[in-house]
Amino acid sequence: MFFTHEDLHRIRVAGRPDPLWEVILSIGLLASTESRVALAPWRAQARTALRDLPREQLLMLRHLVPPVGDFPDFLTPAQASAGMEAGIEAMLNTPRHRLRREVAVLPTVPSWLSPLADGRVETLTLLASALRGYHATVVAPHLPVMQGVVDFERAMHARSLLDSGPEGLLSGLGPTMRWRRPVLEVDYPVKHEIHLDGRGILLLPSAFCWRVPVSLIDPDLPPVLVYPATRNLEWWFKDDTHRFQTLANLLGTTRAACLRVIEGGCTTSEMARRISGTPSSASQHATTLREAGLINSNRQGNTVIHTLTPLGADLLKVNS
Repeated sequence: MFFTHEDLHRIRVAGRPDPLWEVILSIGLLASTESRVALAPWRAQARTALRDLPREQLLMLRHLVPPVGDFPDFLTPAQASAGMEAGIEAMLNTPRHRLRREVAVLPTVPSWLSPLADGRVETLTLLASALRGYHATVVAPHLPVMQGVVDFERAMHARSLLDSGPEGLLSGLGPTMRWRRPVLEVDYPVKHEIHLDGRGILLLPSAFCWRVPVSLIDPDLPPVLVYPATRNLEWWFKDDTHRFQTLANLLGTTRAACLRVIEGGCTTSEMARRISGTPSSASQHATTLREAGLINSNRQGNTVIHTLTPLGADLLKVNS
């Protein structure tokens, strides 16, 4: 990826998981032979849940998202950053010439996919139902944890940006990405050059992106770089129930959860969302943790940002 000076000042980090990117990447991951051991519990859970989805919908998704190789860009429109339904609406309105061109990137295109490439309303509607059903079954149950993954990434990038500027942020994206001004080199299966040309870029940390980053095929679409979050599947699907219970026995279940979500830095509203509580209850728990010397709370405008103290970090480390 080639950056101009203007691009360096137009780097954005997503504030929430992108539902369609997570759906598409998880479909590929489910069919892949990679990481079978690391993701075995999730695979078993997902496959059991997917038995309730219509077979024709699953077949369509499996053909559109092969375990190896490209998938169509129209499956992951930029509008999905505003939510699942916004993304589905954008996908349904994809121009026919794009549908035809992008379906052609698939390694095999069965004849029954031709209506999709032709923009047939009934086939697009079937695809929309398949994406909604898959999202509700496989992705949505993990959204609170996935939001925590994104919040953690944003906190890290914010610190890098404050300490070292945009180039410091890009330098810290490794190990599969290397900043060599003015180019961000990304490990990718094929050669793919993207010139940002002043458009900036959206960095999208993903829970279901495995090992190497992903971008759109069409260089003329709004630039986005989807990359494996620092706390990827190996972190949020591991079995740490016993260790968390030890911390919960000490602090109480809710306060233990609060301490964990504060690890990367978060606001009161982010804490409330991630523990499925109210802002007022999150504020009360933060007060207790602060009075115990486990966190610091600093006000920035109308927002209070919580971070761990060394004591809080040590306590969390012992129980992680």
